[in-house]
Amino acid sequence: MDKNQQDRSADGAFDYVIVGAGSAGCVLANRLSADGKKTVCLLEAGGADKDPLINAPLGFAFFPPWSPVDWKFDTTPQKHLNDRICYQPRGRVLGGSSSINAMIYIRGTPADYERWKAGGAVGWGWDDVLPYFKKAENNERGANAFHGEGGPLNVADLRYKNPLSDQFLKAADELQLPANHDFNSAEQEGMGYYQVTQKEGRRWSSARAYLDDAKERPNLTVMTGARAERIVFRDRRAVGVEFQQGGARRSVSANGEIILSSGAFQSPHLLLLSGIGPGAHLRENGIDVVEDNDCVGENLQDHLDWTAIHKAKTETSIGMNWGFAKAFPKSFSDYRNDGAGPVTSNLAECGGFLKTDPSEEEADVQLHFLPAMVDDHGRKKHLGAGISTHVCVLRPKTRGTVRLASPDPMAAPAIDPNFLDDEDDLRRLMKGARIVERIMGAPALQDVIGERLYTAPGCDDTELEADIRSRADTIYHPVGTCAIGSVVDSQLRVHGVDGLRVVDASVMPLLVSGNTNAPSIMIGEKAADMISAAG
Repeated sequence: MDKNQQDRSADGAFDYVIVGAGSAGCVLANRLSADGKKTVCLLEAGGADKDPLINAPLGFAFFPPWSPVDWKFDTTPQKHLNDRICYQPRGRVLGGSSSINAMIYIRGTPADYERWKAGGAVGWGWDDVLPYFKKAENNERGANAFHGEGGPLNVADLRYKNPLSDQFLKAADELQLPANHDFNSAEQEGMGYYQVTQKEGRRWSSARAYLDDAKERPNLTVMTGARAERIVFRDRRAVGVEFQQGGARRSVSANGEIILSSGAFQSPHLLLLSGIGPGAHLRENGIDVVEDNDCVGENLQDHLDWTAIHKAKTETSIGMNWGFAKAFPKSFSDYRNDGAGPVTSNLAECGGFLKTDPSEEEADVQLHFLPAMVDDHGRKKHLGAGISTHVCVLRPKTRGTVRLASPDPMAAPAIDPNFLDDEDDLRRLMKGARIVERIMGAPALQDVIGERLYTAPGCDDTELEADIRSRADTIYHPVGTCAIGSVVDSQLRVHGVDGLRVVDASVMPLLVSGNTNAPSIMIGEKAADMISAAG
């Protein structure tokens, strides 16, 4: 859309205004504008998804610190992690975090959604959500009872698999850990390669899947660089959104509904800025209370992750080593010409879901293996070849919060995941770390594996706990801060006001057992049908 068309559309009235062009927001923009009858405005604080590092799957590992496509949020000091300020990257670009993530396609388990339903999320059980996962999906393996074909979201097997990933899975097999060819089928437990949201070797974000074909529709206006400041209410009905764009304050109004799709941090943040949240907290920040709801910004859940990082004796590792450097010209040529080779790697190529104890009913930890040394979200660099193995607790008991750090809408929210507040999370994470040590000690890896950084394999529990508290951090799956039941109803309508919904990962009452991009897209698909049916 050119600037003149954008300016003519600004400050106007639409049937629907969507705040946030992330995993769910792009779905809504497409589906709600599809019939050509309803006018839709999509506001995105970031810019267009034109950075070549977005399109090239391996590129996400090489975003420079100054890249504008990431919000680069920090947490508050984490009291159970040595008072460290942890890092929370989130996508600030069309496609949101689906434009900067590792593209892993995981839904969670049927039991996850049955727990949602049992907790009061009517219409969100497994049989309710599976049709929307399938509707979204174009799985290149074909359709079956669990998978869809023909949907906008392309799901593919990796075109390139690093030899180290094969060795990792062979090591897991040597320990007689179960294998799994499809983590999104009836059984999640096991080890294997992840499927990815890619098409022809390129990233297939929600923007590529849903927005590229829709944004030329005359009834859809996409406004980038538009950072929402607050929701405008009239007689307890949401009627507009004020936002900053190009240094000017602007606004759009909604004749139908306003839909927040800004994610687990920024959807509750915008509600708080707009007067919906804990009354005392709002008044402390000089914000008039529209709806006093103590649950807004509560219930934050995330996957805390510990990483075993090893040096490696191999030239196939990805990163700052001679083997990768000398092979890169051919790797880039293979990618550019055929969508093939190492540049199509999502880095976290394989892993799995395991039980820390045979008595567990379900897998309770997830592993991601990377044929590279990735330390502190890739911000701490290491020369040489290496490998990294991540482990996280799938269903943590810890709960955190999102609050206002300031009444200034341009200020970042105060994010407190409260990591390891529940001792059960630490116990399971330590057990998961010991599983990683066992895999690293299997025969299949002994010809390549070198020393482990930070702590030695087999260190005692005191040393391992200290290492977890000094290095563990998010693996990027925050959810729950506008949960179904407490903040929104089962139709995702915000309690106490009219004309306002939240549609993104923040509505999940419980964190799913795995990566959260696919469930966020499912939520967008299901919500689009709800909204269309309402009006």
